[in-house]
Amino acid sequence: EVQLVESGGGLVQAGGSLRLSCAASGFSFADSAIGWFRQAPGKEREGVSCISSTGGVTDYANSVKGRFTVSRNNAASTVYLQMNSLKPEDTAVYYCAAASSFCSGHVWPYDYWGQGAQVTVSS
Repeated sequence: EVQLVESGGGLVQAGGSLRLSCAASGFSFADSAIGWFRQAPGKEREGVSCISSTGGVTDYANSVKGRFTVSRNNAASTVYLQMNSLKPEDTAVYYCAAASSFCSGHVWPYDYWGQGAQVTVSS
């Protein structure tokens, strides 16, 4: 059974930090690009970051560049999203997703999705 499980969400004040984890199982994690997406109420799901299968390529949305860092541990089948200098506009449900192809900020290449983790940033 394919599983992607996000953890590490919560409530934080503006300027604070959180680290999200995405634990994967049931598919070839080491051959998969992993993306992080978020969806705020009433808004479309948007790409936040992605990391290639080897970790050699990373990409970020302009809105999080310089504040968020994506990394992965293939031995542990886990991807991380370190989020610093959080802003109220970062409030959303954050999802990780796996793609057997390339790293992308679009939802369509991704085959598997986690259930999401709530991140709330208070002002």
